[in-house]
Amino acid sequence: MRKSLLVMSGKGGVGKTTIAVNLAYFLYKKGFQVGLLDVDIHGPNALKMLGYDNVSLEIKDNKLQPFKVDSNFKISSIAGYIDDESAVIWRGPRKHSAIKQLSQDVEWGELDYLIVDFPPGTGDEHISTAQLLPDIYGAIIISTPQKVSLMDMTRSIDFCNQMNITILGAIENMSGGIFGSDTVQEKCKQKNVPYLGKINLSKTIIDSSENGKSFIESKDIKLNKNFENIVNIIIGGKKNENSNNC
Repeated sequence: MRKSLLVMSGKGGVGKTTIAVNLAYFLYKKGFQVGLLDVDIHGPNALKMLGYDNVSLEIKDNKLQPFKVDSNFKISSIAGYIDDESAVIWRGPRKHSAIKQLSQDVEWGELDYLIVDFPPGTGDEHISTAQLLPDIYGAIIISTPQKVSLMDMTRSIDFCNQMNITILGAIENMSGGIFGSDTVQEKCKQKNVPYLGKINLSKTIIDSSENGKSFIESKDIKLNKNFENIVNIIIGGKKNENSNNC
């Protein structure tokens, strides 16, 4: 039994993979059995962001073997089968086949949560994953405060509505400073979507990602507490008093 959490964004560069990786790592550190599925076929970065370079995944007894951080944290990514500098130039049918292998033909074992890191947009990878995973708990939409990102966020909302995927909520990432703040919460009110909270623009997060580490291992107590509050809302452990629909 597992709950699949889809982490998505309409626009690239908003920190979607950063959130997905740290969500998976946080749940693992809390004692859950977690799988991280990277379906960003053209830009798979999940393994890299956790510091695992040159990982090669194998097939055993007709099952793909995910990379094991340990027995309670496993990762499946196309990055385990291609060279880091190679471009993946595939059309839809081949991507669908690859996603099927990466998600269904994997020796996951027992999982409490499967975190799915999507590419930006609402394309083949999103459709295939939504069709192939029978146990989708819901989607988490990531956006930065800028107008262009908010416009693309609405496309992700519409995708979920059309595919009958529950929207667990949206996160405003890289909030504050030159990017502004609180616009994602306003958009959530307009679209009647739960608002999960915001994560401030942070050098701690940037440095952690660059060094292949989860930012929850940092000493930034305020950041870690804020992220814990967001995760608790996602998994149903806490109500967000600032959200219109939580």
